Amino acid sequence: MLLHAPRPVRTRFGRSAPTPHGLTDLTALTRSMAAQVRTGAHEVVLVPEHRWYRRLYADPFVDVWLISWATEQATELHDHAGSLGALTVVSGELEEQRWIATERGLRTRRIRAGRGATFDLGHVHDVVNTAPRHAVSVHAYSPPLTATSYYTVDPGGGLVRTRSVLTEGGAA
Repeated sequence: MLLHAPRPVRTRFGRSAPTPHGLTDLTALTRSMAAQVRTGAHEVVLVPEHRWYRRLYADPFVDVWLISWATEQATELHDHAGSLGALTVVSGELEEQRWIATERGLRTRRIRAGRGATFDLGHVHDVVNTAPRHAVSVHAYSPPLTATSYYTVDPGGGLVRTRSVLTEGGAA
């Protein structure tokens, strides 16, 4: 991967992100790494008790993670702080519940093998494997993921932050 000098990227909503990589770049990167995983270039480990993850690549502008999901493993409702993100499902399928501010609620979508999703600044979501077989996905964040905030939805449909944590090299 080529390193680029930092320059602001415009997000879908016109905001600047402190990264030279946009959502299209991150999508291409996760698809490329997912293809490598499918060929067996990266070992995938399934841990029934928790999500397993491993960083596949990191530079000052992006980090890429390989994650395996047993049935019912989830992330909790969270954001990616100041990072843009993308994921590609390598095998299996994942369900994403994403916060839609204009609807004051969550919308669900399934992401099947070979498909993906992107995460603009401010994107709040939960990802879970509800299928009976394990799933594998590749995630990229730019700038590299440093913090994650977690949320609940209050009875009136509002989003309430419950905690924020530094990621310390762990994928969200």
